[in-house]
Amino acid sequence: MSGTDEDRDQEAFVGGLGEALRIAGETFNAPGGPLVDGGVVRGRRRLRRRRAATVTGSFAALAAVGFGASYAAGAFGAEAEHGSPVAAQPKPGSTTQGKTSMPGEGPQFPASQLIKTLEELLPDGKFSSESGRGTEDELGPLASVVFDDGKGKAAIGLSLGRVDPEGTRAAEQLACPEKVYTRYDSCSSKTLADGSRLLLLQGYEYPDKRADTKWWHAYVVTPEGFTVDASEWNAPAEKGEPVSRDEPPLSTAQLKALVTSKEWRPILRALPAPQDEPVEPMAPQAAGGETILKNLTSLLPKSAKVTTRHGEDRFAYIVVNDGKGASLVQINVQPNMSDVEGELFGSGAQTLPDGTKVVTHQGPGEKGGQGVVMWTVDTLRKDGLRVVISAFNSGTQNTPATRTTPALTMTQLKAIATSERWRG
Repeated sequence: MSGTDEDRDQEAFVGGLGEALRIAGETFNAPGGPLVDGGVVRGRRRLRRRRAATVTGSFAALAAVGFGASYAAGAFGAEAEHGSPVAAQPKPGSTTQGKTSMPGEGPQFPASQLIKTLEELLPDGKFSSESGRGTEDELGPLASVVFDDGKGKAAIGLSLGRVDPEGTRAAEQLACPEKVYTRYDSCSSKTLADGSRLLLLQGYEYPDKRADTKWWHAYVVTPEGFTVDASEWNAPAEKGEPVSRDEPPLSTAQLKALVTSKEWRPILRALPAPQDEPVEPMAPQAAGGETILKNLTSLLPKSAKVTTRHGEDRFAYIVVNDGKGASLVQINVQPNMSDVEGELFGSGAQTLPDGTKVVTHQGPGEKGGQGVVMWTVDTLRKDGLRVVISAFNSGTQNTPATRTTPALTMTQLKAIATSERWRG
């Protein structure tokens, strides 16, 4: 291969890898339009800070991989949405290390050692565009290569870390995403014989499949809290390069072998212990998922038959069908949101007699589903309780429309959002 080709491969791969597994990107974004993103994201930030300072999971599976659950921004970057530092990627061909953090047990390992270990654990083939970070780098160790087994070039990256094995961060990254929000072909999450927990996922770089780039992912958490996070694509870069093969080079069995290899143990032991996950008390008026689902379903018109339902803290979604096709409906119920009033409920908002402010929006969906529209009613009560509900003319956000309009009208959405059932 010529130097020019290698440089191009490397630049494309490293440039794309910086956004790999991002939740705040194509797949783990907060479901909502321009009117809801600010407040919903802010509410999600609060929830994430309560769960863990560096959580890279979803607003439970709501942000569901994007592979939010991307899938896990902890692999090659960090999720800007919740305030974590965004990992700067090494320059092409570099093995430089950044600022140091408190080391773990044993000697530290340079980036070159991680790259060497990764290449030794991969099948026979040619490597190019090697890049990485060592264990002393405050952004965490990783290795990335472009691998060619003779069937086409493929980007492969792997990162190491430590988490509380019983904490929320680990649990969220080990959960398969909700298919309502994320397209994928297969996903499994199970406990291995040694007590490690493993996620294996075969999905797509873009949930709407506007490109044929496949993204396959493995994530393991050991009983001690060590994590190994690997991703591969069927292209020489995560994005910006055409696919070079039908599928990524490693099977799920090979991905499992890669992340569970004993060769990572000495390097993992050099990592500092994870920070404790801070716990922030939940506001007493915050609604749980089952309560939200109960209220939401009780407010539906009789023609809307619920086919799918999911609820969690402050959020729920359902898929309804009135005989005219599936329609996704999602709702957030967030207390203490008065601080978004000026941002989202300005001069264009309607003020009801009880002081509740209402903003509506009708526009295209934001996840790429062909012909999908999103109708939203956003409300803010005087006591700071925010209820925002959206409906779509498809059963998911990233698949083509199944009907002309959502199953609920704007009048019905407004009636649900302003219902007295949400008080208390």
